[in-house]
Amino acid sequence: MKKSLTKQMVVIFTSLIALVLLANWLVNNFFLEDYYIYKQKGILKDAFNFLNSYQDVDSYSESEFWSLVNEKCTENNIRVAILDKDLIRVYPADASSAALAATLEGYSLRLDSSKKDILEETDNYRMQLTMDQHTNRDYMEVYGTLDNGCLFLLRMPLESIRENVQISSQFLAYFSIFSILLSVVLIIWITRKITKPITELTELSKRMAEMDFDAKYTSGGQNEIGQLGEHFNKMSENLENAFSELKTANNELQKDIEKKTQVDEMRKEFLSNVSHELKTPIALIQGYAEGLKECINDDPESREFYCEVIMDEASKMNQMVKKLLTLNQLEFGNDTVTMERFNLVTLIRGVVQSASILAQQKEAQIYFRETELVYVWADEFKVEEVVTNYVSNALNHVDGVKVIEIKIHRLDGKVRVTVFNTGQPIPAEDLDKIWIKFYKVDKARTREYGGSGIGLSIVKAIMDSFHQKCGAVNFDNGVEFWFELDASETGLRLEERTEG
Repeated sequence: MKKSLTKQMVVIFTSLIALVLLANWLVNNFFLEDYYIYKQKGILKDAFNFLNSYQDVDSYSESEFWSLVNEKCTENNIRVAILDKDLIRVYPADASSAALAATLEGYSLRLDSSKKDILEETDNYRMQLTMDQHTNRDYMEVYGTLDNGCLFLLRMPLESIRENVQISSQFLAYFSIFSILLSVVLIIWITRKITKPITELTELSKRMAEMDFDAKYTSGGQNEIGQLGEHFNKMSENLENAFSELKTANNELQKDIEKKTQVDEMRKEFLSNVSHELKTPIALIQGYAEGLKECINDDPESREFYCEVIMDEASKMNQMVKKLLTLNQLEFGNDTVTMERFNLVTLIRGVVQSASILAQQKEAQIYFRETELVYVWADEFKVEEVVTNYVSNALNHVDGVKVIEIKIHRLDGKVRVTVFNTGQPIPAEDLDKIWIKFYKVDKARTREYGGSGIGLSIVKAIMDSFHQKCGAVNFDNGVEFWFELDASETGLRLEERTEG
């Protein structure tokens, strides 16, 4: 069960105050009178010593003696009676203390038989508590013989102290109740002020435990609690930074794990695809080589055909290996990209001219009507490879009227090159997959013209190295492939792309 610190402090401090006040009341009620009597005993002894210091009362005039004794006794509310050896009153001279003198005379003659509470007794005096039978009042008194032989009696009333003790005890009881109530109010106010920052720190630590680092200590203060709050704020900031760094590192680790998994999957896929692509040409080469060895056909035409098949298949494998090496260098960033400004029109015309013989064999027409110079920023050799791949892909899939059309579209600071060929559109579900290496939409037809499914993957890797886009669009009568290049006059992004 949760216990409030404020309640605990209120209970503890209130109990301590109540205990102190109760102890004070008990001491006042049971020990104050005894303490008073003890103090009065001392006063009476001092008064006796004062009287006894006058060894010869006769050597003083009556007025001088009266003045000295009266001053001492009046100061301490003491009444005095002195008799000489013959029981003749020496002090006071008037009749104001006649009754007290008579009491002293009775003590000397042992005529008084009332019960006394003797406090102290010596050879010179007896100190006792007594009650006056005429007034019914309690007194403390001391009587005896001075060194000069005179009898003396010193009396002090006790009734006032007992009344004072009662009044004091009653007042202290009321004062204690009031003090406790006032103390409870003050303690509640003070403890709340003290525990408020502690409560705030408790809530702050709870929110920090729940990873809420926006919580801050706001109560301030220059004491230890304020400093603790500042340390909590610094700890919260440090934990937030550490947690952020940990999440960043975790994300990077997750990316590395995903990348490693992806690389492993790519490696497995690559080995599977390469094995599949090499399996057929190797089998053909092996079969035709065995046929030549066993001289299945002795005529020159058959041997020449066998040799051409072997050479053709070996050439296909060689081309595929070269493309794989190129793609590997592009994907892993091992190939250097040399950015330069060149005329794109001249490059495309060169590719079209190189492909004219293959186009004639396929009875296809390649149209490129651009006449104005178009300058771009890129790696000229790699752009030529992109255009060559697009044109070769178009020649391999051209059908129908067998038209291939190449265009240059000028955009804002860029140019877009499009290569369109008539024929069957690419199925919609395969349009985004054609850039994956070894992916083939029509495997039978791809095998027919010797395709490996790597050409478009090389195009995608080259364009990624340029930080440019490429894509394909279906039309009713064919397919259009496109790519973009930087055509800005200043070439401000030259350095950035070179580093990329």
